[in-house]
Amino acid sequence: MLHRYFPHTEEDISVMLQKCGLSDMKDLYSDVPEQLLLGCDYDLPDEWSEKEVRDFFKRLGDKNRNLTCFAGNGYYDHYSPAVISAILSRSEFLTAYTPYQPEISQGTLQYIFEYQSMMTQLTGLDVSNASMYDGATATAEAMMMTIASVRKRNKVLVSATIAPQVLNVMKTYAHYHGVELELIKEKDGVTDKSDFEEKICKGDVAGVVVAIPNRYGILEDYAGWADMIHRNKALLVMNCVASALGAVKSPGEWGADIAVGDAQSLGMPLNYGGPYLGFMCATKALMRKIPGRIVGATKDKDGKRSFVLTLQAREQHIRREKATSNICSNQGLMALYVTIYMSLLGTDGLKEVNELSCAGAHYLAEALVNTGKVALKYSDKPYLNEFVVVTSFSVDELISKGVEAGILCGVKLSENEMLIAVTEMRTREEMDQLVGLVSKM
Repeated sequence: MLHRYFPHTEEDISVMLQKCGLSDMKDLYSDVPEQLLLGCDYDLPDEWSEKEVRDFFKRLGDKNRNLTCFAGNGYYDHYSPAVISAILSRSEFLTAYTPYQPEISQGTLQYIFEYQSMMTQLTGLDVSNASMYDGATATAEAMMMTIASVRKRNKVLVSATIAPQVLNVMKTYAHYHGVELELIKEKDGVTDKSDFEEKICKGDVAGVVVAIPNRYGILEDYAGWADMIHRNKALLVMNCVASALGAVKSPGEWGADIAVGDAQSLGMPLNYGGPYLGFMCATKALMRKIPGRIVGATKDKDGKRSFVLTLQAREQHIRREKATSNICSNQGLMALYVTIYMSLLGTDGLKEVNELSCAGAHYLAEALVNTGKVALKYSDKPYLNEFVVVTSFSVDELISKGVEAGILCGVKLSENEMLIAVTEMRTREEMDQLVGLVSKM
């Protein structure tokens, strides 16, 4: 045995190499350039005891600084009830695998069904998948859906007011799939409607992607957009902050065909960047095009309610090369996280989260402006819990001083512009501390 945890014997390896027409394990890497090979043993420490391993990672963790977070830009510091982690840590959830066998996967299938049901209520659309890796990849997949659904068109319009990290992922997908991605200009912090009308009326567009709220925290008015898009035989995609949908007009009410975004705002910890959860909902007409799993409710032979993976021809265990469902087990776990969160809060709780966040953001914005050191860039535009300030000083300097004071002040947009977010987690004292920092700049 070469390694205590590898089950392959010398004989197994020899047979494998023989089947491949090779004589040595090194031949497996013969196509790798010499300069890319390590050429020496791994620099690994000697084995440690459990305590030594724990101490090592504790020392690493202690290097992190937990800052009071006023950063947003698509990812928000919302409260996460302790019961969620307690339930997720149960072995039947934490070690659950792909639910291909419904007779032994009813628990997993049921929570996915409940997740889908809640997401359709939140977005006002007919069908939800379960689920995508994050909001950016979900939006890119939605772009691809529009191409697959609207024949003989490969152009997609995307608003310049969508989050830059989402746009970058869309550009990558578009490049490698031959999609023509065209920006709709922004004007005064919102999508330029006249530019949109000019581009959509050319008649060669498969889909249009816009944001709720947009990258500046602004709640844009999309009245009439869906009608114009549909008249031109295209689809409307809305990239959304999931939590905000508990308080603002839903994609379904706007007439959207697809709603996507990151569900991180539904109580998932920021955790230095993940794991997060991309959601995707669509109209019934697009159900066969939507990627990710879809769970349906049915009855077993005894007439009892049960759950199954529906539209099975989409699944990779049946048609691997044509599958649209290939999402890993971890995303199922993240879907459970969001399901528990929404179950605990309910409609009223999610509304209250947004009311507290909105009230805090408007209090902070007014207090910052009153220092005389900053101004609201888009003071005439409605916003929920995030806004842009123009500073009379260097944003980098404020961020640096904020870190020293234990505060992550916001997200830098330019040398003198910053995006600031407030959630229900931020106290009046914390907001006043940020105001005090700005007043001294």
